[in-house]
Amino acid sequence: MSRELHLNLFVHTRGHHESAWRHPDASPLALTDFNYYRRLADLAEGAAFDAVFLADVLALGQRHGHSAQGGLEPLTLLGALSSVTSRIGLIATASTTYTEPYNLARQFASLDHLSNGRVGWNIVTSWAPAAAANFGHVGQVGHGERYERAEDFLQAVTALWDSWDDDAVLDDRAGGVYFDPAKIRPIHHDGPWSKVEGPLNIPRGPQGRPVYVQAGSSEPGRRFGATWAEAIFTAHSGKGSAKEFYSAIKQQAQALGRRPDHVVILPGISATIGSTEAEAHRVEAELAELNRPETGLQHLSNRFGGHDFTALPLDRPLAAGDFPDPTKVEASLSRAQGIARLALDEGLTLRQLLTRLAGARGHFATVGTPEQIADTIDDWFQSGAADGFNVMPPILPAQFELFTEEVVPLLRRRGLFRSEYRGETLRQHLGLPRPEAGSPAADRARRSA
Repeated sequence: MSRELHLNLFVHTRGHHESAWRHPDASPLALTDFNYYRRLADLAEGAAFDAVFLADVLALGQRHGHSAQGGLEPLTLLGALSSVTSRIGLIATASTTYTEPYNLARQFASLDHLSNGRVGWNIVTSWAPAAAANFGHVGQVGHGERYERAEDFLQAVTALWDSWDDDAVLDDRAGGVYFDPAKIRPIHHDGPWSKVEGPLNIPRGPQGRPVYVQAGSSEPGRRFGATWAEAIFTAHSGKGSAKEFYSAIKQQAQALGRRPDHVVILPGISATIGSTEAEAHRVEAELAELNRPETGLQHLSNRFGGHDFTALPLDRPLAAGDFPDPTKVEASLSRAQGIARLALDEGLTLRQLLTRLAGARGHFATVGTPEQIADTIDDWFQSGAADGFNVMPPILPAQFELFTEEVVPLLRRRGLFRSEYRGETLRQHLGLPRPEAGSPAADRARRSA
């Protein structure tokens, strides 16, 4: 079968533009109203999207009151969505820094059973500076240490999910044997950060393990993604850097003995759509008019580990000295480096940078007609910049409705995207194999080679 585009809906407050919550086209429902998320999942499933994705931050990011925050905890929400959807994948974010492996393994195994095999885990190391204090840590856990913890964590949870053979449950009522003890194993995990005896107390899920999703683009993040990730969400402001990232990750994965097509790379795309270019730019201007500088400055500060940018003039071109050394940022290292590079390469003022970041936080933002958006997606897909896209509508649900009603049919006419689901599980949607039980030891040997 020819290569097929993958599309994922990234749900973020009332839209990915930081002012979306104020726009008249945004949903009037509260961010704690289940019906809001159900509507978006229904739209995505109706369009045969691979998955719905929920991000998460383990702290209240901004306290000035001008940004929409306070949505639902992702795993709980996906449990509810699993009962009202039937085919679309469900991806939740959970931290390897502030979670215990055994608890997380139980939660995702349960969700995989409840959804009949539609769950993915977005693996994060939690860059938000304020998160540490919410979990009893004095100061933020360093960037390098977070990835060391993540490696140990992945080895533990992978072993837990594989601690039951697929046929361990016999449920033999006549013989009085519910499970075969020989097909359930302790894992004896004794890592530098976690020690877990096992086995898991939940049988293996329909997918074997959840799909492993990851979004780090720093050098440690790339190594981690090439080693473990089966889908990678990535942020690029242009096609050139996306192509470089795509090629590098595929090569790294292949060098580790993995098939490159088993690492699905999905850059973010935030498309502002109108029936004409003028209409699309009108919506873009409406959103920009609603911006508040303090919101953008707080977002920027968070990306740079709490650095204070408020003393900088808004309308002077930024210089290298206006940023802390991006290589020493202990928060979102890859995003900080990308933001500084964008500002300096394009000679942006602080006000211009805040405007650019307001639309999609460093992801690719574009404005145009459905045909122009389809052209861009087609171009990136065909030229080796993407296997598909993490769709990040600037306003929800209005701009996502336009994407599904206007852009998706164009992609189908070009033979790029399916018109209906052909599989039942998220792994099948993404063209990924189902891992066999009992393989963690082989995985670990290969990954450490």
